[in-house]
Formats: sequence, C-alpha cells, structure tokens
Amino acid sequence: MSVQVQAQVSLKPFNTFGIEVKAAQFAQAHNDDEVRQLLAYAAERQWPVLVIGGGSNLLLTADVQALVLRMASQGIRVLSDDGQRVVVEAEAGEAWHPFVQWTLDHGMAGLENLSLIPGTVGAAPMQNIGAYGVEIKDVFAGLTALDRHTGELRDFDLQACDFGYRDSLFKRNPGRWLILRVRFALSRGTQLHLDYGPVRQRLNEQGVEQPSAQDVSTAICSIRREKLPDPLELGNAGSFFKNPVVAAVLVERIRQAHPGLVAYPQADGQVKLAAGWLIEQAGWKGFRDGDAGVHQQQALVLVNYGQASGGQLHALAQKIQGDILARFGVELEMEPNLY
Repeated sequence: MSVQVQAQVSLKPFNTFGIEVKAAQFAQAHNDDEVRQLLAYAAERQWPVLVIGGGSNLLLTADVQALVLRMASQGIRVLSDDGQRVVVEAEAGEAWHPFVQWTLDHGMAGLENLSLIPGTVGAAPMQNIGAYGVEIKDVFAGLTALDRHTGELRDFDLQACDFGYRDSLFKRNPGRWLILRVRFALSRGTQLHLDYGPVRQRLNEQGVEQPSAQDVSTAICSIRREKLPDPLELGNAGSFFKNPVVAAVLVERIRQAHPGLVAYPQADGQVKLAAGWLIEQAGWKGFRDGDAGVHQQQALVLVNYGQASGGQLHALAQKIQGDILARFGVELEMEPNLY
C-alpha cells in the first residue's frame, strides 16, 4: 500500500476544539485511490473508520479506536463558464475559507456569505453549512461520493442530497457515503444577499455604497471575528447548537414572559428561534467550569480554555440543554458530531 498508516496519533491538531485524544490508527488520503486503499486496509483488519476533514464539527470524547482517515485531497477546477454562470469543482480536502477566497479572487460571486467558516469543502454539504442568509444548497451544483458499501462512485444532484437545515442525506447516513469532490454554481454578476443580520449595517459603517462580493466577504469576516473566537487561539467548533424550529403556539407562550424573543417565522408555519438568545437569557453566556465554558461574546459557542476534555464539554452542553428545556420548553440539538 502506497499510503502510510500511523499508530497512536494525537488528534489535537486535527480538531478545532483542541481536544487531546489519540487515534488507534491514522492516515491521510490525497486522492481517490488512496481513499480506496485505506478503506480496504481497514476492512481487511475489521477496523472501524472515522472520516474527518478539518475537524471543525467534531467533539471527541475519548480515544478513537478506529482508523481515522483525514481527507487531504487538493484541487480546484472550473468546469464551465458562460460569462454569467460558473460551475467550479473542488476536492474534499480543500480548506473552506481559502476556497471561498479563491472564487472571489477569480470574480465569482455566491459563496461570500459563507466566508470564514472553518472546515473543508468535503464537509460543507454534510450539514448544509449556512450563514447570513445563504446555505450550501443555494449554490450547489452536485458532488461525487464513494459508496462505502459497494465501492462505486455516485454523482449527487441537489434533490438527491435531501438538504435540510444543518442536515443532509450524508449526515443521516454517516457510514455510507464518503464525499470526494463538490461542485458549486456561482455567478459572474453581483446577486448579493445583504439583508440577513448586520451585513448591510456593517457595509454602511465601512462606507461601502455599492458593494462587490468581496466587500460582502470582508464585512462578514469582520463580523465573525468580533463574535466568534479563532480556534487557533481558543478551542471551539463555532455554533454548538442548532437554532430550534418550534410550533408557533410555543413561541407565543415564551414571548409572553420574554417580549424580546428573537424569532423567525418559517414558510411551513413553524418558527425558528435564536438558540444563542435563549442560552444568554438563561444566564449561561460567559459561564466557565474549569477549562470548559461558554464564550463571553457569543452564547452559542462552547469553548475549550486549554485542557478541557471532550467529556467535560459534552457534560456542559447537556446541562445547557436541560436548562433550556426546563425554562422554555425548547429542545436544543447539538451541531457537532460526537465521537
């Protein structure tokens, strides 16, 4: 086998929480052939396999008794460009934010609202990442995945991915599909999304009257840097809880006691609540227990101040979930995958 497999490897550099656990076996795949070799190698030895990208949506609570396969494939290519619509394909191991910047540098709009999100291209469709009014599904043109059951490659279109809020077919079937490359439909025009959150306000503050896609990206990066800690400085996985979608009758009940409730009506009659607002109202913002805590600036973010274990962070998350359920009758769902 051409690819190297290492034993007892620290995963601290490979998860943005900075949790110190070990992988029983660890390898990095740089192309399709290496992926197949590693999966076959693990199958021969009856090892389970954990596939990771940037480790930004992962909470490791114990040493991983498996082959940890890190997707490290690189490559960006333009598949078509008619002067208006551009289809770009990127390998799964490409880091997400540098890829977004590459598209902007090449005059392509569409991904600017998703700037500065940690992780890799291959992980982006897993949970249909989204920010500031844009989700992966809005710019999706297809992907290629390996069926780990049959060894065959399959191309997925938008419908086949069955995207939902922070959800997809791939997230619901974690052991089945391994995403190899993703395609995006971008624009040479400036169809910008400016009306979600403080984006337009930030552009005004920066004196930008006719923003480009790059201007929007710059504004969003500045907003995110103010709100969210840099994982290189303070371990975290970004937003730890999904914004819950609940019945309108529950929203009205909460609003009677909390007139300032942040809520977004949905097309199906339900209402999306701001999980961060609920957590802050419950007094968890800035909470710290040892090295496990809730960020001082953003209640939606759990942080590792240095030596917290995954178990300690998970326990804190469960306490928050229980408190929000007791106070508001709302169940919070964790975003990161637990292992």
